Amino acid sequence: MPLFGPKAGVNFAKVNGEIKEDGETFKFDIGQTGFHVGAFAEIKFNDKFAIQPELLYSVQGGRYEDSESGPGFSYEEETKWNLHYINVPIMAKYYIIPSVAIEAGPYVGFNIKSEAKSEGSATIAGVTVNEDETEDMKKGTNSIDFGLGAGASFNMDNGFFVGARYNMGLTKISKEYTETFEGIEYKVPAYDFKNGVIQVSVGYKF
Repeated sequence: MPLFGPKAGVNFAKVNGEIKEDGETFKFDIGQTGFHVGAFAEIKFNDKFAIQPELLYSVQGGRYEDSESGPGFSYEEETKWNLHYINVPIMAKYYIIPSVAIEAGPYVGFNIKSEAKSEGSATIAGVTVNEDETEDMKKGTNSIDFGLGAGASFNMDNGFFVGARYNMGLTKISKEYTETFEGIEYKVPAYDFKNGVIQVSVGYKF
């Protein structure tokens, strides 16, 4: 009989990849913390092998920081790319011992929200100007993310478990789209950015 239950935890997320333009490199090389919450079903074939499909709401993304300074001038900016997904992992599990299992398998994610939040400040001749901006990135974000996950879990006799997993995205987060600026249309390419997420979870099996 399958076991069911909730699970939730913290995400340590990062956007892997970079853009190189005009001799400069741009990348979301700083991780950010998010969360995941949802439910699972564990279908055991015997004492060693099981399949575990899940349905998770997962907040992911990455950060980019930039700064510049000179005589009488300084500039700082931080941009967070917040990505919200409904993820459906299907993990194959192997119990090394009754309390410890390793797992691996594919996942598919459905993007439901994508936005970039920028916070910056510029100081010129002693005068500081702050600027905050939020941009909807949905039009430049692929609706589906596909990747592979691998991890392990420790299972207690009372039904609780703790687990850790790494999800490696295999498909590009971004997609090509058309932007209009001052009446001129131009195409923004699909940059080679991919998701990378470490998940630490707790859950309960009924």
